[in-house]
Amino acid sequence: MHDLIITGGTLVDGTGAAAREADVAVDSGRITEVGTVQGGATRTIEADGLLLTPGWVDVHTHYDGQVTWDSELAPSSWHGVTTLVMGNCGVGFAPAQPDRHDWLIGLMEGVEDIPGTALAEGIQWEWETFPEYLDAIEQRRWTVDVGTQVPHAAVRAYVMGERGARNEAATAEDIEAMRAIVLQAIRAGALGFSTSRTMGHRAIDGELVPGTFAAEDELFGIGSALGEAGAGVFELAPLGSAGEMLEDAWQEVDWMRRLSAAIDRPVSYVLLQHDDDPELWRKQLAASLEACAEGARLFPQIAGRPTGIVSGHHTTVCLFKDMPAYRELRARCSSEDELAAALADPDVRRSIVSWTPSSTAEAEAMERAYQRTFVLGDPPDYEPGPERSLAGLAAARGVSPLEVAYAEMARDGGQGLLYIPILNYALGNLDHVREMMLHPQGLIGLADGGAHCGTICDASMPTFMLTHWTRDRSRGERLPLEYVVKKQTHDTARLYGLGDRGTVEPGALADFNLIDYDALSLGAPYVTADLPAGGRRLLQKASGYVATIKAGTVTFEQGAATGELPGRLVRGAR
Repeated sequence: MHDLIITGGTLVDGTGAAAREADVAVDSGRITEVGTVQGGATRTIEADGLLLTPGWVDVHTHYDGQVTWDSELAPSSWHGVTTLVMGNCGVGFAPAQPDRHDWLIGLMEGVEDIPGTALAEGIQWEWETFPEYLDAIEQRRWTVDVGTQVPHAAVRAYVMGERGARNEAATAEDIEAMRAIVLQAIRAGALGFSTSRTMGHRAIDGELVPGTFAAEDELFGIGSALGEAGAGVFELAPLGSAGEMLEDAWQEVDWMRRLSAAIDRPVSYVLLQHDDDPELWRKQLAASLEACAEGARLFPQIAGRPTGIVSGHHTTVCLFKDMPAYRELRARCSSEDELAAALADPDVRRSIVSWTPSSTAEAEAMERAYQRTFVLGDPPDYEPGPERSLAGLAAARGVSPLEVAYAEMARDGGQGLLYIPILNYALGNLDHVREMMLHPQGLIGLADGGAHCGTICDASMPTFMLTHWTRDRSRGERLPLEYVVKKQTHDTARLYGLGDRGTVEPGALADFNLIDYDALSLGAPYVTADLPAGGRRLLQKASGYVATIKAGTVTFEQGAATGELPGRLVRGAR
């Protein structure tokens, strides 16, 4: 008798092999047979007509605070993720001196747009050192497995105090102290070290993330801890990754390739396209391939859709925010119901859509906004053409762009959303993203689960990868299903040394998704106030996940949590 048998599914096993029909048997949380399984089981799941894949391994999330109070870890868990890695971009909550808690919260709030009030109320501070942080979260249980990295900003502030927080140069003694902390963290089970060098990452007070200007002696000194331990990934958001204009940003690859070669560890960096330097990403990819040919290991992290902002009445950004009539409206509406009722008033609508810019510069800025702002829709369209922009729809309907925006944002009682793709969106399509994803070292990531609560909801990226890139895309070529599954299971798991997951084969963890592939779809994002202290966040659901299974235990059925919490802390390589 097996614990679980899944029969008759179409298996895409994560290795890149062609899809095939197969049964899978599970015992004690691990896969014991794949093929034709004989005998009975405590539970049998009939998977005829369903796709069977490994659980997704999402290596770019920011649940560092949320893991202390939330066992579900939505929305990532709603989208088939069974293992996630947090502690990215140099920010996190350990090590943490007792008088630095508020500062670390402000740093995370500014960089990752997570409400500081929610973090302050939700986090249960039970640690100071990084090993103590691991010990504290190891006591908790989730729907997914959780691994983490040690963040540069926290380490720098812990060692250097205000000097570190203000990005002053580190001394040799500072570097050795930071190196010792990172080595201790890796040996305790951290999956890597992360840092940020982009001008776009700032604390809530506007200060740049500690480590932004770290010199090579600091980066290489800390990185040597990974080399000594023989474990861990060096992860970073490099110069240019937030869209700032830096002509030599591609040269960041030079020190990364030298670092990887020096410490014999993988270096993974954020890679995005932006209009200010539209060919930068190609230079970075070419330099990465050259580095790999020379023995370094560089892995660009690629987003499968634009990095953009959703705009609505209840999000951080709103198209109408600077209009006097709108500011007056928000000042007098104390609840969502009041706002929804007011938006239905023709006089209110007229006062907003009749607004005109007060200067030529403002008029030009708004015209650009109308051309770069799109109706997101339901189901959402993340590769919109110019005809779906406010300007395009206004021209087709014979109305103003503001009237189009007003009507869309008034939908569902004021819950309608607009979409502003900023990075990774060129010439009205995602052809360049497809090219990025075909790069042999490219890593599917940047879903940013748990972060940017009021501006994006890209934790649904794993689902989008299947629906858009393997099934629905009408512009250009699709990508093979087997390739996309491997990219977000086997490849992400192996980068972080997690060799016990990411494939469906005997001996691996029994982490699966059972998917109605034809019916798989994304819902529209929506805003809800379910964080501690009433903090708001954007969430997005999916339909078509028949079941998600973690270590042989069903955690979600038809999109609903079962209440089972088999997820554990993952320490170190597997």
